[in-house]
Amino acid sequence: MSAIRVENLTKRFGDTVALDDVSFEISEGEFTIVLGISGSGKSTLLRCINGLTAPTEGQVIVDGDPVTSHRNDVAMVFQQHNIIGGMSAYSNALSGSLGRTDFLPSLLRFNDREDKLQALEALDMVGLLDEAEQRASQMSGGQQQRVGIARALVQEPQILLADEPVASLDPGSAQTVMQYLRGAAEQEDLTTMISLHQVNLARQFGERFIGLADGEIVFDGYQDDLTFDVIDELYGGIDMEEYLSGNESDTTVA
Repeated sequence: MSAIRVENLTKRFGDTVALDDVSFEISEGEFTIVLGISGSGKSTLLRCINGLTAPTEGQVIVDGDPVTSHRNDVAMVFQQHNIIGGMSAYSNALSGSLGRTDFLPSLLRFNDREDKLQALEALDMVGLLDEAEQRASQMSGGQQQRVGIARALVQEPQILLADEPVASLDPGSAQTVMQYLRGAAEQEDLTTMISLHQVNLARQFGERFIGLADGEIVFDGYQDDLTFDVIDELYGGIDMEEYLSGNESDTTVA
């Protein structure tokens, strides 16, 4: 059964076509990486799947139901972490239960015992249990992103999306974050879609790859099919040495 089905998805922002008649299916438990340069439509695609952006045409179907708004069973890890610096890693992770708990009780830690245990387990899953009470603002960028992953796990999603989760990190931190992200997805049996621009990380951690160029799918396949010819089609005219090393700066919301 398909966990995600995208049917003829088109998204326009004024005269700009961000996605152009995109269709594909993702099976349950599949770990998929979306590749493409800045402006190719990666972030727009994930935001449509998460219900944060409404399509102009077409639809996204998750677990058999059309996506019309944000869903609690679809969690998102953002490029800029989106965690609260003044709160501890534990409190940030615990905020993933807000869909089940009112904001004030959650802020005051009046959560159910099960939610609290989930927050600690999620931090342990991303290697941060010993830093649970550390203020997020005092953590490194890689640690903050791992807190964001823990928060997403506490949400109890069926689908995990990550939008350029390592774009602002150094290569070592990016590697660590991807290891924990892949490990958590496997442990929780999550259907996962991640947008990346670093080809080396994509090839190391991905199972299936969807390549976007100018809002259209130009590649949909697996590891053995992701040849240098395909990469050249996706990144033609770009310094491939930077993309392969993971040093290219990709800060544009695509």
